[in-house]
Amino acid sequence: MPTVRLNNGVEFEAGPSSIILDSAAKFGVLLPYSCKTGRCSSCKCKVLHGKTRAVRPETGLTEEETEDGWILSCVRIAETNLTIEIDDLGEVVLPTVKTLPCRISHLEPLATDVIRVKLRLPPTAEFAFIPGQYIDLIGPNGIRRSYSLANAGFADKVLELHIRAVYGGEMSEYWFKQAKVNDLLRLNGPLGTFFLRDTADVDLVFLATGTGIAPIKAMLESLTVRPAGQTPRTITVLWGGRVSGDLYFDVTSIIGKHTFIPVLSRAENSWTGKRGHVQNVLLSLCPDLSNTAVYACGSDTMIHSAKQHLIKNGLSEKCFYSDAFVCSSAQ
Repeated sequence: MPTVRLNNGVEFEAGPSSIILDSAAKFGVLLPYSCKTGRCSSCKCKVLHGKTRAVRPETGLTEEETEDGWILSCVRIAETNLTIEIDDLGEVVLPTVKTLPCRISHLEPLATDVIRVKLRLPPTAEFAFIPGQYIDLIGPNGIRRSYSLANAGFADKVLELHIRAVYGGEMSEYWFKQAKVNDLLRLNGPLGTFFLRDTADVDLVFLATGTGIAPIKAMLESLTVRPAGQTPRTITVLWGGRVSGDLYFDVTSIIGKHTFIPVLSRAENSWTGKRGHVQNVLLSLCPDLSNTAVYACGSDTMIHSAKQHLIKNGLSEKCFYSDAFVCSSAQ
């Protein structure tokens, strides 16, 4: 049975037909991940020694990355002993993943193509999550889709989702034409490793496009109740949309005196704010990135561009955290 060794010396055994990411988890080694389908790049790692085999296309990698030895641990099997360049999550303890029933308790339009959904869990349900994580929701006919959690607290047994309409999507058809309060669904989660790390005296920057603001909203809410010793030095949020109606809630109500920069790519003539893309606007501010951690959520294009350009401008690669929204082939 092949042994996988991380660049920090941590080792685990990889089954002959087991995905590297899953093999690591069986031995209590937590590696970063998001989509688990090879379409984003959250689990990207570099092979330093050994051979692997892909079981699904790695669309989250560029041709250049593949040629340079990068793989996605969520769709790769170790064929030989392996050394890979990636850090595990150390002593982080992730909440237990569960499958639970839930009912829709609230449906509210937020924009022309976005609705807020609140899910109510049974009073006896035991469920915990870290703000920034997501769930898989299992709807009519067993349709399964992933949605980020938009709230930080769970005292009232309610989970908040921001759901965007996808043209021709099967689940979108349900959400925007059929869903009603009290519908019974199932959820599986929490999932993903997109959550805040150490925030003490750090300059935090959040980049979001569209409903990528949902997990960032949860993170921002969690910052308001962090212990004094974990307070960031500054918080800057850049949220991008096409037109002003895409920015569907007031970020300043959470971050208070900190900086919020709305950005539009197809702004109306009356728009007086920033135009273009969030990552370019951030770079135009010429920020000092030496003490910065960036959390980006939204389109895969934005995330790839932001990571590439920010690292070139001084951001440590280890201080860039992301969760790319990648559409199912049959939404």
